[in-house]
Amino acid sequence: MDIVHYSVLKEEVCDYLKPDKPGQLFIDGTMGEGGHSEMFLSRFDDLKVIGLDADREIQQIAMKRLEPFGDRVGFRHTWFNEYFREYPEEEKPDRILLDLGISVFHYEKSGAGFSFSRDEKLDMRLNREAGLSAEDVVNDFDEKELADLIYELGEERLSRRIAAAICRERKQNRITSSLQLAELIKGAVPSSYRHGRIHPATRTFQAIRIAVNSELDRLADVMMEALDVLKVGGRLGIITFHSLEDRAVKLFFREMGKKCVCPPELPRCECGGKPVVDVLTRKPVVPTEEEIRMNAPSRSAKLRVVEKLREVGERRGVQ
Repeated sequence: MDIVHYSVLKEEVCDYLKPDKPGQLFIDGTMGEGGHSEMFLSRFDDLKVIGLDADREIQQIAMKRLEPFGDRVGFRHTWFNEYFREYPEEEKPDRILLDLGISVFHYEKSGAGFSFSRDEKLDMRLNREAGLSAEDVVNDFDEKELADLIYELGEERLSRRIAAAICRERKQNRITSSLQLAELIKGAVPSSYRHGRIHPATRTFQAIRIAVNSELDRLADVMMEALDVLKVGGRLGIITFHSLEDRAVKLFFREMGKKCVCPPELPRCECGGKPVVDVLTRKPVVPTEEEIRMNAPSRSAKLRVVEKLREVGERRGVQ
């Protein structure tokens, strides 16, 4: 079996999310190739795991990898926000992990145009059965919409310049491959920018990928949904890889950790003045220097964890 992705912050995730009682349920909300799940199943022999993924191809790899654990592990082909919104299981989870990173598998093996270093069809959908592709975004969005997307989701300061170059090119030739787009971006930016610390297409590719998979919208949805489903006393851990994600997680956890979480328009507190969560990581947990040496993509990972202290309220849409 060809495993190409190394799960980040394994020991740190285990320290925070290891079970504290026998027979607990762990939900791996972004299972990928199954690295985190394999660690938990190997170390805790009565733990049950449910793994979610929107990508059928990578889920098949996880299924093969975790086959030795038999019925202790189950698989659901779905987006994590949709799963938690209509939580289908009889038992509430004790631990939930959301690793928001894109697997190395997608860059090296998917053939879906995530990487700007090879010539692949410009797709970038994790679930290639639905939704707009990267090709659709690049060729069909108007120039302002494209520039705003690249600036807001990629934090790319040359977004207008890049969007203008894309629009000029697509008038002549439809942009259909990842290498075609990468070379176009490279030619659109100043020489000094081409030879900077990162490839000049990095932020634009990030922005398009985030847009295609609705990553920030799904994150905003899933945080409350997962917290609703989690058992009181359970823990939710989220690993982020860029500032937009980390900022959203930090602010959500901070809000849920306040003594009162009532809407500001209410004249008086109705929640009892008790925080919904205890924020266990006042600062994000980051990889050690040794992990970064062994696995360079881990360098931008940040782990934040909360423990649920009380119910948020009735779960929406579930009796």
